[in-house]
Amino acid sequence: MEILVLYYSRHGATRQLADAVCDGIHQVAGATARLRTVPAVSAVCEATEPAIPSNGPPYAEPRDLDECAGLVLGSPTRFGNMAAPMKFFIDQLIGQWLSGALIGKPAAVFTSTGSLHGGQETTLLSMMLPLLHHGMLMVGIPYSEKDLLSTKSGGTPYGATHVAGPDGAKTVTEEEIRLARALGQRVAITAQKLQRAS
Repeated sequence: MEILVLYYSRHGATRQLADAVCDGIHQVAGATARLRTVPAVSAVCEATEPAIPSNGPPYAEPRDLDECAGLVLGSPTRFGNMAAPMKFFIDQLIGQWLSGALIGKPAAVFTSTGSLHGGQETTLLSMMLPLLHHGMLMVGIPYSEKDLLSTKSGGTPYGATHVAGPDGAKTVTEEEIRLARALGQRVAITAQKLQRAS
């Protein structure tokens, strides 16, 4: 059973959260993570990204969503919203919407922001909206995860988060890593329960 971890990262913090989500998925027996990213977009019509990234995971294709048992979506915050490359990719998923490919699958979200009040929750909610339109079942982080009560940086019940600081120099904290792992584990466990019930 594969869980798709799909992210966009500009400076690396969102990628670190994605890796922690993958670690959490791999803690569940029988579950594996399929890590994918999306290419940057440009206002310059002639600018393009290479067909294959020079490093890191491959670019996502719509079939990755067809083949997954669950989805964990991550993006840095852009003015309280997901980044344009992630939105651009999601906007191309009309085929999955028409076929109902994502209906009933569990999904979760994560983000990285420049400041503690830099739109973490609104970014997570902005990523949830199209997933709800696809009929996915949203999974958050329960307060049984003690780090939610003690973190001085990222972490919300809506999804895993990181506070990078205005210059992006703050490293991902141990609490943020543990919460991202817990989120991945929760999605994998939920996907297994849903598969057994069907």
